Amino acid sequence: MARLLLGVSGGIAAYKALEMARLAVKREHAVRVIQTPTSERFVGRASFEAITGGPVLSSEFEPDPARGSYPGETLPARAPISHLALVERAELYLIAPATANTLAKLAHGHADNLLTAAALAAACPVAVAPAMNNRMYLNPATRANLELLEERGVTVIGPTEGPLASHGEQGIGRLAEPAELLAACESLLTAVGVGGTNLAGVRVLVTAGGTREPIDSVRFVGNRSSGRMGYALAREAGRRGAEVTLIAANVGLEAPAGVRILRVQTAAELAQACRNELAGSDVLLMSAAVADFRPVGPVNRKLKKDEGVPRIELEPTEDVLRSVAQLRREDQLVVGFAAEHGEDAVELGRGKLESKRLDAIVVNDISQDGVGFDAEENEVTILASDGGERHVARSRKEHVARAVLDEVERLRAVKRGADGTRASTRSPARV
Repeated sequence: MARLLLGVSGGIAAYKALEMARLAVKREHAVRVIQTPTSERFVGRASFEAITGGPVLSSEFEPDPARGSYPGETLPARAPISHLALVERAELYLIAPATANTLAKLAHGHADNLLTAAALAAACPVAVAPAMNNRMYLNPATRANLELLEERGVTVIGPTEGPLASHGEQGIGRLAEPAELLAACESLLTAVGVGGTNLAGVRVLVTAGGTREPIDSVRFVGNRSSGRMGYALAREAGRRGAEVTLIAANVGLEAPAGVRILRVQTAAELAQACRNELAGSDVLLMSAAVADFRPVGPVNRKLKKDEGVPRIELEPTEDVLRSVAQLRREDQLVVGFAAEHGEDAVELGRGKLESKRLDAIVVNDISQDGVGFDAEENEVTILASDGGERHVARSRKEHVARAVLDEVERLRAVKRGADGTRASTRSPARV
């Protein structure tokens, strides 16, 4: 992962920087924080230190107990110059929130505190996330400062519209949400080659959630899939530079930033959406849990209890993965998911890998407590058509998603080597 330097200036939105730091650490980035003295009136440095595991600095003249190192690194033998060391080792410098005052200083090269001095000394990509009252944001001076920073190569992660700090006020000026900040940072890192990933511009189609097959206008046949695995895959693919489309079946989670989402409900709708999107995709990650059966002749009203117990006849749904895999081109990669029950789960998954002509299949045993459906953790075995096999021990689904995308990159490299061509890629989009 990357070394991220987070600069926090004095605005009420500083509380969101805490969550951004937490999300970055969760993604295994090493994070250090610089705070302006004013920002400490809103959020204390102890909170950032607890989240990141590294000391917070706010002055050029205070010694750095970590001597410029990031969490997880060996302590250097010699103390460096504090306002140079942190940003010199950083792979990205994000200033969030960036107040109107801080933006003015950055635009005109001021270095009157540690945050602005580090920005002036930065050789890594720099991003700013403005946050302020809408009138301050729309003021011509602020607009000119932002344009000047953009001309100099600084990435601006724009604010959103909504309720502002002043009671009853609405408008543009809200700091972007923490997940959006992190997604923008990871896109920048991918664009400059940090992390060594190979999915920049690759078009990835992900399915997530569980289909619902109606019985009547209220009830349905469904499953307990939350969509967490598919959403983790979409976020990880996006972090690696892919252009991601997510087909979400009845998922109530917060949408991954920068991802195009198509919402469906039934197996038939999922199948049609996959057919529509497959031709424009390089990789399909089929993690949605598709109902195997649906009621015959659902009624378009609510069945009443006093009408007696209904007889519900079921019929099989389409095997979406099998039918979509038959439409694939030779240069496309198709990865299936199989939720099996019991100790023969891997062998059952191996049979599906072969019979459905997949490039890989991710198998999990749902007989284990606390993994799989509607859980934050999973334990899987990834089987590849070239004989590769990788077991991922019980861990958060974000970690499983990284393992799956690592295997996708490996298989794409094998496919390119086999046919002597490069897979379809595009230049990464700007943040």
